[in-house]
Amino acid sequence: MNTNNYETSGGNSAFHNFVNDFADISDPLERRAKALAEIDNAKFSWYHVRSIMVAGVGFMTDAYDLFTINIAISMITNYYYNDYPMDSTKTRRIMPASTETLLKVSTPIGTVIGEVVFGIMADLFGRKYMYGIELMIMIGATILQCTAGESGAINFAAVFAFYRIIMGIGIGGDYPLSSIISAEFATTRWRGAIMAAVFANQGWGQLLAGIVALIIIVSYKGKTNASDGSCDLACALANDKMWRILIGFGAVPGCLALYFRLTIPESPRFTFDVSKELEKATADALKYISGDHGEADIGDIEYLQNTQGLERILSLEVPPLVQRPDSKFADFVQHFSQWKHLKYLIGTAGSWFMLDVAYYGLGLNLPNILHTIGFEVTSSSKDDSISVYKELYNEAAGNLLLICAGSIPGYWTAVATLDWLGRKPIQIMGFFLTTGLLCIIGFCFNKIGQHGKVALYILCQYFLNFGPNTTTFIVPGECFPTRFRSTTHGISAAAGKIGAVIAQTCIGTLENHNCPIDPVTGKGDRCWLNNVMKIFALFMLLGFFFSFLIPETKRKTLEQLNEELHGEVDISRNHISYKDI
Repeated sequence: MNTNNYETSGGNSAFHNFVNDFADISDPLERRAKALAEIDNAKFSWYHVRSIMVAGVGFMTDAYDLFTINIAISMITNYYYNDYPMDSTKTRRIMPASTETLLKVSTPIGTVIGEVVFGIMADLFGRKYMYGIELMIMIGATILQCTAGESGAINFAAVFAFYRIIMGIGIGGDYPLSSIISAEFATTRWRGAIMAAVFANQGWGQLLAGIVALIIIVSYKGKTNASDGSCDLACALANDKMWRILIGFGAVPGCLALYFRLTIPESPRFTFDVSKELEKATADALKYISGDHGEADIGDIEYLQNTQGLERILSLEVPPLVQRPDSKFADFVQHFSQWKHLKYLIGTAGSWFMLDVAYYGLGLNLPNILHTIGFEVTSSSKDDSISVYKELYNEAAGNLLLICAGSIPGYWTAVATLDWLGRKPIQIMGFFLTTGLLCIIGFCFNKIGQHGKVALYILCQYFLNFGPNTTTFIVPGECFPTRFRSTTHGISAAAGKIGAVIAQTCIGTLENHNCPIDPVTGKGDRCWLNNVMKIFALFMLLGFFFSFLIPETKRKTLEQLNEELHGEVDISRNHISYKDI
């Protein structure tokens, strides 16, 4: 790799413009082969670290925004629902069940939209023109959430949920874009580790959310630490400030990376294989065949567009670089109407759907799960109310403990082993082990003590992240053709978030099935949580079987995978040029 000048025209220090490195080569096949070889064979360097940071900051922001809602809901409850009674143990105020569900599912709903829309648009218009837009949407929606309030004409929950849907659209766009850009700029040997490292920033986002929450909670301790559990006007106002600071801080990481995303060069693979530069490539070929080794200019291209030269070249029996398959909807349908191609999409989408039912079912209900299994950091008597401060502190500290013990080690174990063990074995192993762990929790719920349940929950988080939560993000970014790569990744990711919505709206509500229901809050004591764990185990088992449909992609170039899985031969890799046509 050329390490002397990363900032060639159209690039920046995090994403190099490889196309310009070989602009002097007139043969488009040779130019393509050299540029892609430069990417695929590069040694891991600080350039890759910078690209991981720029792409990864989006996922750090994603995770921060998604999981701060757990603690923010408790703070919002203490302000907007302060007149509601506490739960049966007198340790927590309760937001109405329907409102809590609305706030938790609003972001995944928006994420589904963003994943599909941005996925399609990145294949139609290019990665460069879409990257950064999703981050601006996330930043703007985050700031707008902090301005939400209530009046006689405005319902706070409705406005807040609307802004979270918009934020979710931005988060959704980050999934296909960051995945495919990381894949298309990564060296083949360490592509899995690079993509996993980008995704592992979710762990840092969750950690950041916990740390920021703890700092805010401790800062307002003086106004929220009434021993009788009451929350007076000063306490309520403090909680209103706390959740706004907590959520608003999520805009900061995105702002730091926005410049690099907006100045990214176009992916070389999109430039060569998808973008509408066929006339230019063909003009280059005609000039080369005619003996003129100069690069085609605008006049040559316009001449081709008005003559039969383009059709003459396209009528030759030449490989896909010239007779490039299109990326239109009809071509997508035709390609995936064949089982040999459709099975990969079913495998990636189906396994991601099954994963997110359990992953978000556990993650978005973490405070409820911690409360039900009796986990707390600060001690208190169950006969008396605890202060608002201790309630919030327990939630934030509990989140931090589980993230540091389970999630972050799981992410980085995956980074270290993906290019050694492979994607498919790790995904199958993760589904299998998580199925077993959830079965133990579900069937032995009343026989396991508090510490045992916490340990099992930590192991679930570890093997979800050192397993399908990471691999479902990586494989769709590698195993599909360039012209459909973003669309198929978006579809796969959207299937996952549909699973997250189902987990929260359908399965999550079952935790109170046949439980005593408080007539005011509409909530129970989560007596059916053990059975919900069994349901999650079933979805993990189904994910285990779906995983056998995905291909193994380790240590193969994207072009090799395209040829092996989709039958599209890459002649530029075989050193064939237009001189041989």
